[in-house]
Amino acid sequence: MSRPRPELSVGAVVVCDRRLLMVRRAHPPAVGRWSLPGGRVEWGETLAVAVERELAEETGLHGRCAAVVGWVERITPEHHFFIVDLAVTVEQASDLRAGSDAADVAWVPLTDLERWPLVDGLADFLADHGVTPRGRSSGRGR
Repeated sequence: MSRPRPELSVGAVVVCDRRLLMVRRAHPPAVGRWSLPGGRVEWGETLAVAVERELAEETGLHGRCAAVVGWVERITPEHHFFIVDLAVTVEQASDLRAGSDAADVAWVPLTDLERWPLVDGLADFLADHGVTPRGRSSGRGR
């Protein structure tokens, strides 16, 4: 019998006009909280292909992967995710729609993120990696 292994995931850090693209999670973990678009890397996908696919599936937007922003590990009794967050530029910021794992999708002004119910650790991750100014503390990681 094989043991469970960590799962490789990606997140899209999309900033346009001083706004961050966010999705509200429709499924566990962290249902109802806001996070970056993203998900699991499929067999045979590069990180760039995976993040571009997840972006399209969850938001309807098409983008191009740029640089690695950072990475985190999320370990719970049920999951062990290794998440690589990548900067993505979108071709067109309109035509936004929630799809697949997203209950909702929004462009959030960087200065307003403190007021949104983010997944644990996301605010610190974004500040630690220079995406947003230092804000509230919600724990390390993402």
